[in-house]
Amino acid sequence: MVVGTLLAVPALSAATPVGSASAANPATASATPGTPKPTVVLVHGAFADSSSWDAVISRLERQGYPVLGVANPLRGLADDSAYVSSVLETIPGPVILVGHSYGGAVITDAAAGHPNVKALVYIAAFAPDQGESGLAILGQYPGSQLPPALTVRAFPGGQDAYVDPAAFRQVFAADVPAGKARLMAAGQRPVALAAFAEPSSAPAWRTIPSWFLVAGADRAIPPAAERAMARRAGSHTEVVRGASHAVLVSHPDATAHVIEAAARATS
Repeated sequence: MVVGTLLAVPALSAATPVGSASAANPATASATPGTPKPTVVLVHGAFADSSSWDAVISRLERQGYPVLGVANPLRGLADDSAYVSSVLETIPGPVILVGHSYGGAVITDAAAGHPNVKALVYIAAFAPDQGESGLAILGQYPGSQLPPALTVRAFPGGQDAYVDPAAFRQVFAADVPAGKARLMAAGQRPVALAAFAEPSSAPAWRTIPSWFLVAGADRAIPPAAERAMARRAGSHTEVVRGASHAVLVSHPDATAHVIEAAARATS
């Protein structure tokens, strides 16, 4: 069954401060010499898995950051956030919590009650307010090509959404080489369809500093929506022009740069 209602994606080029926050100082601030680097916790979004972070992880590890790619269950916002929260409980010391796409909604809820989370980083992601869902955000900002590209398969107790492999590159990974995009489409992990309609709880970005990478040519989450969410959260923001929703795959340097800026600014 093809479904006509869901995602979008943007890209990177120049650093742009959003709202009252300034992107310049965090990007140039340096950690105190001898201070251990924070653990970077990466949360993938729908239609992906932790391997989508591989190129970003290699760059962060070369800079000495401990990194953990969490296996997001993709079963529902409350359940997924509770799972990521339980992972955060096991990590001593400061954490930079990063989410891509739907993973942004997950980190927004999961960071609550974790004072060791020093920064939130949104990579072409949802950053919902309290009571807001991914579907509600897409409804406010037209242009997503994701909804009509979805196919749905029933599972015991619900329905899973996939991106039609024939549309995957166009919608999700337009600037990723065709061969790589084909593998991503074949190996995509489905998300419970209900997750996109589930409302968020109190947003952690109200109390935790945030950074936002806007994918300038996103066809899943419209760039206008990403910019608006970044502005609302007062995030330090960069835009990657021409980048698809899979900006973490096509632009790992830019993605790692934003994460490192957050880490330096909050160390």
